[in-house]
Amino acid sequence: MSHLLESLMYQASQVFLFPTLVVITVLFVYAFFLLGMFAMQWWQRRKAQGGQPTRGHHLLTWARTRPGASADELDVKAHQLLELPRIATRVAPMLGLIATMIPMGPALKGLSDGNLGQVSDNLAVAFAAVILSLIAAAITFWVVSVQRRWLAEELVWLQRQGVRTPAAGHMVEAGGEA
Repeated sequence: MSHLLESLMYQASQVFLFPTLVVITVLFVYAFFLLGMFAMQWWQRRKAQGGQPTRGHHLLTWARTRPGASADELDVKAHQLLELPRIATRVAPMLGLIATMIPMGPALKGLSDGNLGQVSDNLAVAFAAVILSLIAAAITFWVVSVQRRWLAEELVWLQRQGVRTPAAGHMVEAGGEA
């Protein structure tokens, strides 16, 4: 009975290798897409310095299209802007670990059978998957960290313009104190 359960668990885990590798590939491509979008946003923000911020300031742009937006709505929008990259930052390393562990079973089986080619093939997949997933996680983590600061700066700017923000919790007049 124990052998049957172990065999079923082994076979079930092998089913997840291909979908895991596909998701890691998608996250890797997404990380570089996000990096490109981030570079474009940085360039737009850099050009907007000195005047009123417009391009590259996603929260400010959103707030201008909704002049009656509450502090809670601004907070939700800020979280929404970071949601997908934050998920990628957290999920990529987990999937890398999964994609490392799944091929280890066949690699160990190949080692016990004396099939070094099978060991090599499975270890190559395992290490390639973890490397790509960690690169994706590192890129998305860096982008999320900077964008979080940018969104905080935008909330401060909105606060100075007299918009209720979650940090202030009350109305502040432009240039004045509450």
